[in-house]
Amino acid sequence: MNLPALFLLAAGAATSIEGMHAAPGVPSLVQSGVPEIPAELRQRTDQYLNARQAALVDVTDSGDALLVATRFASTNQLHLVEAPLGMRTQLTFADEPVTQARFQPGDQQILWYLQDKGGGEFFQILRLDRRVGRAEMVTDGKSRHGSLTLSRDGSRLAFSGTQRNGKDTDVYLADTASPKKARRLTEAEGTWAPVEFSPDGTRLLVLHERSIQDADLYSMELSSAKLTQLTHKEGKASVEAARWTADGKGVYLVTDRWSDFNQLYRLELDGKRTPLSADLGWDVEELATTEDGSRLAFSVNQDGASRLYVVDRQGQRQPVVLPANAVIGRMAFPRKRTDLLALSLQTATQPLDAYEVDLRVGTKLTRWTRSETGGLDPAGFVDARLVRYPAGGGAGQMPAFLYEPHNPRGKLPVVIVWHGGPEGQSRPTFSPVVQLLAAELGIAVLLPNVRGSIGYGKAYLAADDGVKREQALTDIGATLDFIGKQPGLDASRVGVYGGSYGGYMTLATVAFHGKRVRAAVDVVGISNLATFLEHTQAYRRDLRRAEYGDERDPAVRAVQEKISPLLSVNRIEAELFVQQGYNDPRVPRTEAEQIVKAVRSRGKDVWYLVGMNEGHGFQKKENRDYSIAALALFFEEKLLKPAQVN
Repeated sequence: MNLPALFLLAAGAATSIEGMHAAPGVPSLVQSGVPEIPAELRQRTDQYLNARQAALVDVTDSGDALLVATRFASTNQLHLVEAPLGMRTQLTFADEPVTQARFQPGDQQILWYLQDKGGGEFFQILRLDRRVGRAEMVTDGKSRHGSLTLSRDGSRLAFSGTQRNGKDTDVYLADTASPKKARRLTEAEGTWAPVEFSPDGTRLLVLHERSIQDADLYSMELSSAKLTQLTHKEGKASVEAARWTADGKGVYLVTDRWSDFNQLYRLELDGKRTPLSADLGWDVEELATTEDGSRLAFSVNQDGASRLYVVDRQGQRQPVVLPANAVIGRMAFPRKRTDLLALSLQTATQPLDAYEVDLRVGTKLTRWTRSETGGLDPAGFVDARLVRYPAGGGAGQMPAFLYEPHNPRGKLPVVIVWHGGPEGQSRPTFSPVVQLLAAELGIAVLLPNVRGSIGYGKAYLAADDGVKREQALTDIGATLDFIGKQPGLDASRVGVYGGSYGGYMTLATVAFHGKRVRAAVDVVGISNLATFLEHTQAYRRDLRRAEYGDERDPAVRAVQEKISPLLSVNRIEAELFVQQGYNDPRVPRTEAEQIVKAVRSRGKDVWYLVGMNEGHGFQKKENRDYSIAALALFFEEKLLKPAQVN
């Protein structure tokens, strides 16, 4: 039996959606109701979708080479770059994407990395010996793993895993010489993960996370697995980042415990704390330290854009000049250097690339990779503009980023893009989809940061928790009202698009705002909050209940059902396109299937696309290219052509 037939057989066995058939030319996709995509449109979209990025993953001990993740085939793989703008030497060649990776300290010929399979997010740890070009899996091949970290001498490896019961996440420790003989250090309920080995290798920072807003940091003695809590036992607070001080007598901690924002502190083991960023008034997001303690670097999320600072041993803080509205990704000092800082950054019109900051000559920024933009001239891309408008119910001002096409002819149709999370944030980053809509199709794009978004303080973040989500959903109407008041935007031609929680927001928009929206694309979205919580993977359920409320409580469930789009499906007037990963562990495919069937039962057409080898979103290039081309066709037909009158 060939591959398309196998996928169709699996789809037919697992879903009652009628009319599913293989997508033309992409056997890993099956679809129903999606029309043929014109070749000319595929050619136009392909250029945007061939834009690449290069994300910093690690830096060698000496800083003379960077490890980056980039894509030259179907998925992101690891590449080595040994000089500024030098050749990218590919190191991994798997069909599945590679995520986190680290050089082994003292031996950069050894790489440790995490790799997914089929989008199920049951990441496995592999060890690559570059001398022989062979990679070996060192975990069990079926549990979920993460939080990979190595001791400074390279002798030990720590990671998190769900081997014990598939629900709780424990901390594991192994010698790098015999990584398959890992020892479990924690056996407790919830999510526990290693953060960093102490400088002498005898202790481990361990994080216990109940939600993004509620976490505790511990120090663990590795000889006995004894845990000592470092953060306060009373109250809830975040732990955004943590690093040992060079002497091992304290930690640099990023938390919102003593502020509305995530701030940076030096926290001594006796409890004494010293604030290091309180005057900046925004979230600290990324943190890097040198091994000798002479410098630390941190970035601040200021209204969506990054600001970078370097602090020396005397506590003097120096800003690093970045491109306007840049957004920083990972940062790392080389293990044996204090004068170089590796990082990756992007802007709304420039893909993510890797850089080094040379601290010997001020703060000189040197570019190490230059990612291609599919042959398109970046000068034609549309930049993001920060706007604000009243939130729903008089709850203050809400920030958003607006992309307005160049040289508009009359009022512009608009696509609202809801971010995921819900603890996410729309920022001025490079998005091929946004540029395709704005620069190519001439559609304005609005990315709101509704209540519940990160980046604007813990009060704003918690404003949609549990039953408060019902009130927070009034931000949808406020966003539509903002569009209606803009002279250059056409409130009669509004589309919505979002993935994961953004998919829920997309469905909520069309379910609760009827004819104000013409078209909607829901990607791996939640259609019923209660059934989502019942069927999401066990290791995520308690974390999500902290955000959405416990569906087992009748009063909470009543609110969840009231604001679930599936239970208001009769109010949906917009055209709908649903995209789903078959192996999604977060939002199971039943959430997509039940909304598709419910809308079709009313006699309305729905486009439905399933990635049979995908999980929470489309990661493989061939699948993503087709899904975005179909999205472009959908919005082109529904927003750019005259509305059909029934």
